Order: sequence, then C-alpha cells, then structure tokens
Amino acid sequence: MLQEARIHRIKALLATFGQVSTERIAQDLGVSRETARRDVLALEAEGRLRRVHGGVVCVVDEGREPPLAVRQAVRAKEKRAIARAAVRLVQPGHTLLIDAGSTTTLLAEELSSMSGLTLVTNGLNVALKLAGAEGGRSANQIILLGGSINAELAATHGDITVAEIHRYHADIAFTSPVGISAQHGATSFEQSEAAIARAMTAQARRVVILADHSKIGQHSRLTYRSLADIDAVITDARAKTLPALAEMRAAGAEVVLA
Repeated sequence: MLQEARIHRIKALLATFGQVSTERIAQDLGVSRETARRDVLALEAEGRLRRVHGGVVCVVDEGREPPLAVRQAVRAKEKRAIARAAVRLVQPGHTLLIDAGSTTTLLAEELSSMSGLTLVTNGLNVALKLAGAEGGRSANQIILLGGSINAELAATHGDITVAEIHRYHADIAFTSPVGISAQHGATSFEQSEAAIARAMTAQARRVVILADHSKIGQHSRLTYRSLADIDAVITDARAKTLPALAEMRAAGAEVVLA
C-alpha cells in the first residue's frame, strides 16, 4: 500500500474513532509498526494528529470540521442522545430555527414525530428528515430557507439565506458549532456557517447549543454567540469530567448532560 493510501486510511480511522492505537493502525493497514510509526510522524508534522501513550488522537484542522458525510458516522450514539434531550425542550406551537449539521439532522428525526411546529432550516438533510421518511404530509410546517447551495454541507447559505432568517421570530434556535468554550463561546470555521448561526441565534427567544463531548473546550476562527448569550448547552455524558465543561458551568452556563 502506497504511503498516500495509508495516510488516507489513518485519517479515516481517526475521523471515525477519534483515538486509535498504533497497533490498530499497523493491523488495519497490514504494515509493520515501524511503517505505521513513520506515517504517524508525518501526520503529526502536518498537525493532523497528536501522539499519546499507546496511540494517536485526532486534531481538528485549524478548527475546520470534517465533511458532513464523515461527521454523520462519528459519535452517532452520543449525538442521538443529545437530540433526544433537545426534543424535551420543544412544545407544540413552537417555531424553531435549526442550522445544518450531523447532530441537527438527528434532532430533525426526533422532531418529525411531533406535530404543530413551525420548523425553519437551511439544512437540506434536516428539512428532509423533518418531512419524514414515509413521504406523507408532515404534521408540521417545514420551511427550507433559500440561498446559494453548499453541496458539501447539504445546506443553503449566503446573503439571501441570512435575510430570510430575519423574517422569523423563533422560540428556540438549535445550532451545532465546531466548538464551544467559556472563553470563546460557540464558534465556527467558515464565515458562511457562522453568519447563518449568528442570524438564527439573534432571532430566537432561547439559544440552545448542541455539542458532543469532542467539541467542549474547543474553538474555531469565528465566534457567533458568546457563552453569556447562550441559554443552554446540551452535551453527552462523556463530557461530565472535562475541565472545560466545569469552566463553562463556573461562567454561568446551563449544561444538560444527555
């Protein structure tokens, strides 16, 4: 196997599991531990991973999230628990703003069984999940925001999308950032994604952040909502002992463990 192919496989393992042992890398690639070690050193030099005792852990590239197709397969159990906890905040008659993402797509699945909601989103997958898999008429009003299409994110974005968001006044905005911390609040890497999340959170009575444990204490380039302006953060139980979560609570954040 060529090094380029091995590097790609190691990245895929890290995207899926977050942390991988050196032995697992060698076995999966069918190479010696020395070859695996050289590949790990090359990726570490690029800033793609960090070596720890017995293996390596993933490092987010400058705060940029992996592609949506990858994120949908990573930490799905934790994201599902977060989605179910978020649904408990919703009541019939609510208007919700929901951004695009893997966690919010699972939230959409959970919300699709409810009725009497107005759901406004820029996420194509989110809108389809809200409509339900059966192809029947939804018991909710589903509004897909217009704008330019970002195929990689399966979302609309741009000035048209932001302008449409400002037409609505929502009860809750559900957004899922690249990272969230006491110091930086909720952050995104891409300007277009940050603009959507910023507009949604500005138009809602309550702001609820959905972030699995890997995002707690992390931050990216652009803050779209300070911690003081966030009403609740829903994360999974694996975040319970993280020092960054304790910092957020000390700063006054309401945290829900799913």
